[in-house]
Amino acid sequence: MDNVDVREEFQPQGKKRRLQDDNTENINVAAVNNKSMSLQRSRLPQPSLRRIQMPPAVASTNPAGAVKKAGCSIVPLGSSRGRLAQSIPSRMMKIRVAAVAKDAAPSTAAKGVPQSVKCAPSAAVAKRRPAWDVKGKLDDTKKQLSDCTGKLQVAELQRKQFQQSSDVLGKSLSHATSRVKELEDKLRTAESQLQSRESELGQLRHDNTALQKVLPLREAEISSLTTEVQELSTTLKDTKSTLVYAQQQLDHTQQQLDQKAACVDEQHKLIGSLEEQLQHMEQALTNAEQERRRLHNVVQELKGNIRVICRVRPLLDGERHNDMMHIQFLPSDEKVITLTKEQESRTGNNRKDVKHDFSFDHVFQPVAKQEEVFEDISQLVQSALDGYNVCIFAYGQTGSGKTYTMEGPDELTCDTKGMIPRAVDQIFVTARRLETMGWLYKFTASFLEIYNENIRDLLVTKAQKAVVYEIKQRSNKSEELYVTNLKYVTVGTVEEVNKLIATAKTNRSVAATASNHQSSRSHSVFQLYIEGSNSANGLVCRSTLCLVDLAGSERLDKSHSTGDRLREAQAINTSLSCLGLVILSLSNKEAHIPYRNSKLTHLLQNSLGGNSKTLMFVNVSPLEEDFHESLNTLRFASQVNECTIGTAQMNRKRVL
Repeated sequence: MDNVDVREEFQPQGKKRRLQDDNTENINVAAVNNKSMSLQRSRLPQPSLRRIQMPPAVASTNPAGAVKKAGCSIVPLGSSRGRLAQSIPSRMMKIRVAAVAKDAAPSTAAKGVPQSVKCAPSAAVAKRRPAWDVKGKLDDTKKQLSDCTGKLQVAELQRKQFQQSSDVLGKSLSHATSRVKELEDKLRTAESQLQSRESELGQLRHDNTALQKVLPLREAEISSLTTEVQELSTTLKDTKSTLVYAQQQLDHTQQQLDQKAACVDEQHKLIGSLEEQLQHMEQALTNAEQERRRLHNVVQELKGNIRVICRVRPLLDGERHNDMMHIQFLPSDEKVITLTKEQESRTGNNRKDVKHDFSFDHVFQPVAKQEEVFEDISQLVQSALDGYNVCIFAYGQTGSGKTYTMEGPDELTCDTKGMIPRAVDQIFVTARRLETMGWLYKFTASFLEIYNENIRDLLVTKAQKAVVYEIKQRSNKSEELYVTNLKYVTVGTVEEVNKLIATAKTNRSVAATASNHQSSRSHSVFQLYIEGSNSANGLVCRSTLCLVDLAGSERLDKSHSTGDRLREAQAINTSLSCLGLVILSLSNKEAHIPYRNSKLTHLLQNSLGGNSKTLMFVNVSPLEEDFHESLNTLRFASQVNECTIGTAQMNRKRVL
């Protein structure tokens, strides 16, 4: 017989069938499933085999356990479903066995069946079957099993109905819950709006109360303002009357003002005319000053004297606590400088100021700029292109500003450039201007230093020990001097010359002493050889521009020099002393001039006593502690200024 699902078989009949016995005992499943027992038809009514036949999964299930599980479980369907499902156990409890203790002892026929599974006699059975009626007991058991299966299906149907009802109620509950939440949100919103409106109402009431308090004050103010307006109206009438009178006065004043304006215009015209005259006079004065300088230069050249320009450096940042009362300048005379020193009388009874007056070609005060100083020597530099030999050198004690005057600071600007770069700029600018007149120039530069009476080439980065530099005469017919093995560089632009100057500045001997933290320890000599030719008129010229920065004289008791610094100071002082002897010999017009006593004077022989225009910068320290060195420097400069070296001749000739 084919296995048919018991639930399908009993489903249409489960709703109509009545359970006849509610006091059914627990079924011994082991006995039902025992295949060793033969199936015999009982004499009692039996359900059809089609209905008894169950699927293997149902047949192997403990009916009592399934009933117990189906009757006692509560489906977790929410709060409402849980309460509905709790009514199921009370109905299914009828399946349980009432008299468990009565059949506690195992039957001989059901030996081997677990005691936990017990069967209760049905109400339809009047009495117990004898022990030998195993078939009858089996039929009774099958009947009970069939009844239990039917009840189980009925219970399952009821459970499904309850499940469907619970789902419907759950959906209704969910919908109701969402609706409640929506209403609660609306309620909270309404309460929030209500609180906001109540707060606004309270604020309005508070504002109303405040306005009620302010209202009397405002009414009083309105009354006061009304009274004030009436008073102002009266005042306005009086003011209009006054205004009419003031307008009449204004018209009269305007007439007077027009008359005055006419007078002012006439005065402006007169002032304009006077300003034009003043400008013409200032221009004439400037031209006269330039003419005076030119004539002065001519006089100096005719006299053959060495021109001397004095310059006093300004106080440095660390020297601001000092004053310059010992140095005095005359506002009306730019050629005079005075040193003043307070000294005791020979008897020691009183003290008096001792003044030392000096006069030079020009005296520049500490406020003078580099451009102003160069303007005074620009005509001298210009003459180098005309064929004159020009020599400019700076003299003074250490730390007096000689290197700053000649070269400028380490970082050059348009305002701080020294005499050497400015002279080079002017030479090249003028040479380009003279090209329009047919002149062509060739420039050759050299840069050397005299260190400890030895000549060094500053344009050579690595000095060669085997190279010997000597000062020699170029030829027997010419008195021009040159240095053997010296590097001469042909230059064509200002930038090329500036690079050479920068290289020389890097290679120059500089050291720190107690008197100067950046003291030059050698004499530097920059020479620019100029060769010009004019093919139009057949003229050629040759000249040399020599710019010298002398090392500063120093006192050993102040500089505290030792070792190399001591030897350098001795060599510097010796060469400067030789320069002083040469100047003294020239002033005395001696027959023998000791040029060869030092390399410095030997190299400057043509500039000091030959065919050259020579100018000396004398640099002076502004410190009072350097009074004696400044006094000696100015005395030497005065001696140089009185020295006559002869009139320079132009080195120009015509080539046929």
